[in-house]
Amino acid sequence: MAFRDLVAEIDSVVFDTLADVGFIEGRRVLGMFSAPWLQPKIGRLNTGLREPCFHIRVADAAGVEKTQTVQIELPVLDGGGEYTLIHLEPAGDGLVALSLRLKA
Repeated sequence: MAFRDLVAEIDSVVFDTLADVGFIEGRRVLGMFSAPWLQPKIGRLNTGLREPCFHIRVADAAGVEKTQTVQIELPVLDGGGEYTLIHLEPAGDGLVALSLRLKA
């Protein structure tokens, strides 16, 4: 078994167990959502991150483009809601980071 195949198998288990549910233009996608403003504040950490981010698998990124609507299925207080996709960035590890902006 090739390394990429092994990692894809591990990702499937992790995503099936731990992932958040999102909808990109109505298509259901599993991913890992994070909203920097909701993170625990321990000490003082200055980062350039401000936008919420949804990490999805490369295989799920086919057809995903800037300005599409991304709905995160979480309670509003946990960052759930409707977002606009502002940037896609492949991470080189089989995932793609989607930078999001909350719709007004």
